[in-house]
Amino acid sequence: MLSWIYKDAGSVSVTVISVSIILFAGFLMTRITKKLRLPSVTAYIVAGILIGPHCLNLVPQSIIDGTGFLPDIALAFIAFSTGEFFRLDILKKNGGKVVIITVCETLMTSLLVFIVTHYILRLELAFSLVLAALAATTAPASTMMTIRQTGSKGDFVETLLQVVAFDDIVGLLAYSVAISIAANSYTGEAFSFERVLVPVLTNSGVILLGLVFGLLMKLLQQKKRSTDNRLIIAIALLFAFCGICTIFEVSPLLGCMSMGTMYINSTGDEKLFRQLAYFSPPILLLFFVRSGMSFNLHALVNVTGSVGSSPLLLIGILYFVTRIIGKYSGSFLGCFLAKKPAKIRNYLGMALIPQASVAIGLAALGARTLQGETGDALQTMILASSVLYELIGPGCGKLALYLSGSYSNKLEDLVTVSESTPEGAQKSELDLLIERIQKIQEEIPKWNVNEDEHAYTEEAERHFESLAQDHISSPRIVRDRKFFPRRRR
Repeated sequence: MLSWIYKDAGSVSVTVISVSIILFAGFLMTRITKKLRLPSVTAYIVAGILIGPHCLNLVPQSIIDGTGFLPDIALAFIAFSTGEFFRLDILKKNGGKVVIITVCETLMTSLLVFIVTHYILRLELAFSLVLAALAATTAPASTMMTIRQTGSKGDFVETLLQVVAFDDIVGLLAYSVAISIAANSYTGEAFSFERVLVPVLTNSGVILLGLVFGLLMKLLQQKKRSTDNRLIIAIALLFAFCGICTIFEVSPLLGCMSMGTMYINSTGDEKLFRQLAYFSPPILLLFFVRSGMSFNLHALVNVTGSVGSSPLLLIGILYFVTRIIGKYSGSFLGCFLAKKPAKIRNYLGMALIPQASVAIGLAALGARTLQGETGDALQTMILASSVLYELIGPGCGKLALYLSGSYSNKLEDLVTVSESTPEGAQKSELDLLIERIQKIQEEIPKWNVNEDEHAYTEEAERHFESLAQDHISSPRIVRDRKFFPRRRR
């Protein structure tokens, strides 16, 4: 549509204009999805579909091809933030039970998807293995967003976060093996156990390298550093790690996850994760919108678009339904074997439905590996199903949190107060109401900002004060200091 503008423009102009269009499209679409109470990921993917070459064609295909590094960078940020949930003190409490639940739900999901795609739809073995591996992953971003919005807490929430983190590890290991088999299958090379063992050993090496990078980050992230330098160091290490992984053609997901795990357990520094989360939205927006631009809607609905003899639309629908069944039944079985309470056993599967960031990133890497129609079909299916999962996933997750008692809209469930006085007398309903309201007021944050913004602003304020102490700032700026209000104590 804008080809007449791009025709006489240089490559730099085309790139800058395209990035601006991508950012604006993603932002404007969130204005619509926000009113519908849908996650931002959905808005970004839909925006990418609309401005992509298969719809309005506002961004040239050359920009999509030239930004193939975005999946690696986005996965690095997502994986590093996921590593925060692998705290050793929490894992020691119920790590064994979480492993049982994760193994059951990932195996059940992957097994059902493989049976449906290979034995019922008669798809190729390699393609079915890749789909089955991708089915195991869950979207940590959507899950965390729902938990933060509802203020949920308790055993259900801790179990959910750990399962989400663990099943991404299992899914990535399975994907590494599956994509290796698929690549060899399409190139005509003979199958050997070495082809299966090499990806596992490679990913093990990536995990160890991530631990080393985590220690290096700890050494470089000194408390006296300003927020600017903290971000520069963290991003430089993440980019360097992605570059190393690209050289060996492996996903940076596991390594960045182990990097985040090492850093949080060795330092306990949660603020760096908050600051990165506050910095990363533009990068994630570019990645998800680009993924949407790669989505070929015509191939999905066109009768000629197929894998083997099965239409993509049919494969996508069956994949969507089968994965939900596998997640619910597998988590139910795992909770039963781990002897988890009924509220966790009955509703955990509902909270594991979302699938977006990790699966989309791996699908983009898979499309780059497989190439051709097979790679395009894989990415198209995962994108289409991810849009559906993001439409119903957050709602199902919120319902699961509510039914499990992790949060409540009832005043008496928000805070716990004693129903009797120290002398043993029964308090009146009015006294209980007043006490509950007072306790809620005490727990309300003084700042009307989220944790990420608070951490970022607090570091910026500390940096400003250090400049003032070194007499770098003028006295007037210090005296008229209005743009960094102090936090109320």
